[in-house]
Amino acid sequence: MKYEKYLPIGSVVILKEAQKRMMIIGFCCESENKETYDYAGCLYPEGVIAPDKTLLFNHDQIARIYCIGFKDEEEERFKEKLNEMLKKIKG
Repeated sequence: MKYEKYLPIGSVVILKEAQKRMMIIGFCCESENKETYDYAGCLYPEGVIAPDKTLLFNHDQIARIYCIGFKDEEEERFKEKLNEMLKKIKG
């Protein structure tokens, strides 16, 4: 099953060729080299154990979704604003 881009916070995924699952903790994060990634994640089930253990990744790197995070009206409104912002940036 294919899911739309920008899974909710708290979603648990595994990336292609990864050994450990990740939990999504943020969106549209910029790396030190100024590249923008779809998601920020931390190890699951450990959580954020150190700032340098946060991983940045893109939606197309997800191999499997184990759990979809919490969705409600507030999350839907946020996702709409996020998509509008990205359309303006990308032109």
